Amino acid sequence: MRICGIELKGGEAVLCILGYNMGAFELPDSRQRQIAVSNSEDTQSIRDFQFSIKKLFEDYKVERVAIIKREQKGKFAGSATSFKLEAALQLLDMPVEVFSPSVIKDQMKRNPLQTDFASLGLKKFQQQAFNVAYAAHNLRLYKEGDASLDQE
Repeated sequence: MRICGIELKGGEAVLCILGYNMGAFELPDSRQRQIAVSNSEDTQSIRDFQFSIKKLFEDYKVERVAIIKREQKGKFAGSATSFKLEAALQLLDMPVEVFSPSVIKDQMKRNPLQTDFASLGLKKFQQQAFNVAYAAHNLRLYKEGDASLDQE
């Protein structure tokens, strides 16, 4: 099972693909760590973003998407562009879940990494995208009453 964790900031999506196979997590090398939209007012830019990310998911066999929830109001509110990107992702033909920062933090606390983030080979700006993918995997793995997930 491969999940792509996504942090939407401004006009870009920061990506981290995290797989789980035979009881171990894996980080496949990805050709893209982020995808930016040049002009969010242009419909074609959003379509190009959606096409690029769909192709990336097909190439890396991503089965699910996990997005960090952004605030709609206040000091830390997400931009209009980030909500457009989220809509483009949700229209893909695959499961897309949105996780609040508190759920992600709780999963990281319950299932701490066995290594430090620096040793994973990811860029520092990918940490939040990794965290949401890791939290999504853990929520699936430790879901009560569903031991079949361990076999994926």
